[in-house]
Amino acid sequence: MNDHETGSNTAADAELAEFGYKQELNRTLSTMDLLIYGLVFMVPIAPWAIYGVVFNQAQGMVPLVYLIGLVAMIFTALSYAQMSRAFPIAGSVYAYVGRGLNKHLGFLAGWTILLDYLLVPTLLYVFAAESMSGVLPAVPKPVWIVAFLLINTAVNYIGISFTAVVNRYFLAAELLFIVIFVVMAVLAVARGTNGARFTSTPLFDGAHFTPGLVATALSIAVLSFLGFDGIATLSEEAKGGRRAAGVAMISGLILVAVFFVAQTWLAGMLVPDTQTFADDKVNNAFFDIVASVSNHGWQIAFLLMNALAVGIANAVAAQSATSRLLFSMSRDGRLPRFLSHVNPRTRVPERAILLVGALTLASGLFFVGQIGLISSLVNFGALTSFMLLHVSVVSYYAVRHHSRNVFLHWVSPVLGFLIIGFVLWNAEAAAKIGGVIWLALGVLVLLYYQRRGTGIGAEHLAVDTAGADPFTAGPLRQE
Repeated sequence: MNDHETGSNTAADAELAEFGYKQELNRTLSTMDLLIYGLVFMVPIAPWAIYGVVFNQAQGMVPLVYLIGLVAMIFTALSYAQMSRAFPIAGSVYAYVGRGLNKHLGFLAGWTILLDYLLVPTLLYVFAAESMSGVLPAVPKPVWIVAFLLINTAVNYIGISFTAVVNRYFLAAELLFIVIFVVMAVLAVARGTNGARFTSTPLFDGAHFTPGLVATALSIAVLSFLGFDGIATLSEEAKGGRRAAGVAMISGLILVAVFFVAQTWLAGMLVPDTQTFADDKVNNAFFDIVASVSNHGWQIAFLLMNALAVGIANAVAAQSATSRLLFSMSRDGRLPRFLSHVNPRTRVPERAILLVGALTLASGLFFVGQIGLISSLVNFGALTSFMLLHVSVVSYYAVRHHSRNVFLHWVSPVLGFLIIGFVLWNAEAAAKIGGVIWLALGVLVLLYYQRRGTGIGAEHLAVDTAGADPFTAGPLRQE
């Protein structure tokens, strides 16, 4: 580490002390590491596993759904960037809403996104097990779930630096497969293989477009963008200053959207006359398309890449984010304090990592084959917390600090709130019921800690309650 990095880390440690915390985690991640982590979390090849489902919902306009998803998420990423700059700590939306709006609402924001973070690894293991069953059908799916979970828990336990190395290798492998698919698809379109041809219909088909149709598909596609927010949970392990997390989140979101649109547009060109996939073909629609323009060997290779990317790389990132959220909430006394323990050698929240592993194992084995239900519940948790995040931006910057940046601190969060609210309103009934039950349970947990007289102390959430500037280096900074 050079002198500049040492100085940056010292300054970051001092900023952390402003909020009543000491530096316990290992501050080694560069902005590029954060970007790679975000890309791995979002999975550049994410459309492969759900292509058939989104295709049927959107009447073939899958790239359009992802473009709308980018617009929906970019406002949320901007709000994350603003709050991560104001509060560069590991709690993510839990810390941002708690400090920018209200500490009790902050807990509920953390609790709702915890539903997302706890179920995302479960969903990933179920996805990976489905893919592996297509390669080795004789092996029971629960066996794959256990195997992937043990590998990922070990990677996270070793330390954040090792996790960053694993992320780099997996991202490189995913990008290589994207290039391979692009070459396959372009050649197939050029040759007219199986009727493949260039068409803009996947981007927009006026004959079948309706706002309701896209809104329904969007609730599924949004799941692919979830993960950029996980970058914020690594703020205390980043060495790029206050701007690092925000830059990585916005850059990652745009890059992954480019990958999504390019792959799904090309896939649509390979089946230009298809309106829907049959029920028995929908789960493997993308892989069947690969086989139609190559061979069975390539189909197996793509299935393996999908399983490894989702079951290891993506799940490692998800488990890492979840453990950091548990760490942040527990050190504030909002969850059992034993979860805030940091391994003195590896400097990771080891107990939180092991708990996430145990919970994921139980839920993964329980939810085998129930991809739709898990996806809906994940969306509810994330979208509810995102809405609170947008409100906290307006509260902290526009109301409390009278910001003159109208776009970032009024227009953007309000638009983000409305878009996320619309998607949440159109979510499946089962997701709403399950989400409300989870939220009610969170209220009971909050009341329990309030009655015990524990929770976030004045030294943590009292920062800036009088409207004082939380930054020590002059007036409120605005991007």
